[in-house]
Amino acid sequence: MNTVQPIRDMDLLQDILDYLESSSYRNFIMFLIGIDTGLRIGDILRLRVRDVMGTHISIREKKTRKQKRILITGTLKKKLMPYIEGKASNEFLIKSREGLNRPITREMAYKIIRAVAEEFGLMEIACHSLRKTFGYIFYNQTTNKDIALLMRYYNHSSPQETLRYIGMEQDSMDMALKRHRR
Repeated sequence: MNTVQPIRDMDLLQDILDYLESSSYRNFIMFLIGIDTGLRIGDILRLRVRDVMGTHISIREKKTRKQKRILITGTLKKKLMPYIEGKASNEFLIKSREGLNRPITREMAYKIIRAVAEEFGLMEIACHSLRKTFGYIFYNQTTNKDIALLMRYYNHSSPQETLRYIGMEQDSMDMALKRHRR
């Protein structure tokens, strides 16, 4: 299995969001939920309209079977409201165009993310990059780089595991090599 990376460049991330928002609002919402909540793609695809109508998303994670409660940020809420308007509460949020009320498959989600990666010339990007991008942004934007809080959020067993997971270990190695090669 290949290792995927977070999207580290915030300008590029905004370009991707703009592109998705103008080309497919459903795909935009899927991508935005991923980078805004850090949920795994399988959990995002299981979300229904009713799950995003309040202030938090409450979900039992499929992989860990643990209950998780996630704040819906103002930005996410603002983008979700026009998307869910008029939809039935039991409708899947990331609904397939096939069938009556089914979410897209993990395979389709992967194809969507890979198509975006190709559009922007990105390598090592796949569905899990959304979750990693969430962690990368969270870590870099918290004032004290709160790795312990992020570690608990991800249910990781060590800060080192979390730093490696979000790509910070790679960033540190890259910086060290740059300084060494001057």
